[in-house]
Amino acid sequence: MFPDSRTLRLPTPEQALRGRTEPFFSVPDRHTVLGTPLLGPYPEHLEIADFGMGCFWGAERKFWQLPVGVWTTLVGYQGGYTEHPAYEEVCSGLTGHTEAVRVVYDPQLISYDRLLKTFWESHNPTQGFRQGNDVGTQYRSAIHTHTPAQAAAATASREAYQRVLTGSGWGTISTEVLPAEGRTFYPAEGYHQQYLDKNPAGYCGIGGTGVKLSDPFGTNWGASCPTGIAAAPEATDK
Repeated sequence: MFPDSRTLRLPTPEQALRGRTEPFFSVPDRHTVLGTPLLGPYPEHLEIADFGMGCFWGAERKFWQLPVGVWTTLVGYQGGYTEHPAYEEVCSGLTGHTEAVRVVYDPQLISYDRLLKTFWESHNPTQGFRQGNDVGTQYRSAIHTHTPAQAAAATASREAYQRVLTGSGWGTISTEVLPAEGRTFYPAEGYHQQYLDKNPAGYCGIGGTGVKLSDPFGTNWGASCPTGIAAAPEATDK
């Protein structure tokens, strides 16, 4: 039996751990797979997407494995109140953060829609404060958007995916779609970065519902999603 994630609660700002004014650990300079810098500032032509979808080890790998367009990825904590948190603090449930992956991408090579497709298909967005065996507020599903265009695309894709999930017998999506502004992304400790590249046999709790969206390359979610979706005939790869 899974623990009941419905009994979990996010802390209020007053209840959250205080945090720090500065980070107390370093982050590696470069991505172990892509060879690119992990931290900004990034080249001006690149854009940033932030996703929470359960354990960030497996979530990060989903994005660095995309064949083209992803410049770098890194994992961290986002959406809460505690400044510069430690992993153990986030796991306590007293920071308000969710585990997140930051995707820095070239919009000329890969669309934000394509990143959204990977996001929705790679986890179960109906589980609230849980993802598979991982239970806690830090495992909630979230999209933190950086532009009005991202916000519109994320919201429209959530509505589109809800339709196909409902048609396939799944429940209600619990994914937050919120602006990244005011929700600082705090990079996680160095050992978490590209963890599954360093530990190929390491734990990965990421898995999808087996329901797919049609390929969004070259489409506009708001205009074409109602007819541009399809249920998967079989489960996605875990």
